[in-house]
Amino acid sequence: MPITLYALLTWTTRDRAPIIDAAGAAFLRTFLPRAAELHRAQVIGMAIVRDHVHLLLYLDGLVNIPQLVQRLKGASARIANRDSVLGDVRLRWARGYDLRSVSPRAVPAAQAYLARQAVRHPGLAIPGTNGEADPTDSTPAPGSVVGG
Repeated sequence: MPITLYALLTWTTRDRAPIIDAAGAAFLRTFLPRAAELHRAQVIGMAIVRDHVHLLLYLDGLVNIPQLVQRLKGASARIANRDSVLGDVRLRWARGYDLRSVSPRAVPAAQAYLARQAVRHPGLAIPGTNGEADPTDSTPAPGSVVGG
């Protein structure tokens, strides 16, 4: 029987420092979906503000969540710092993360939640990005093969 897993993953910058700018957000919007695919996950929604990231994920039943999060956080910081994506500021993530399951019926509500992040955190919206989330237009069909 196929397993359909959706989850909302959230993590913050170290000390919740508001360091993510438009260039950093652009980098993360490109990097994170590619990194997720390497770990049998698909980003189906994303919201980035100056001090935290939200990803709505479709997870293969065999995904190793700690390895996935390590890749998303660790590799994104390493590459962003190597390439000076944030200029002289180093991207550092706080320890830990929050992962909450999302029922398939609640995926549209989760995508709407992501789209409201700039309104929920007006002081943390990133200039130059219109403060908009980046949910994809489609959600994988239950049981479809992702990343495999």
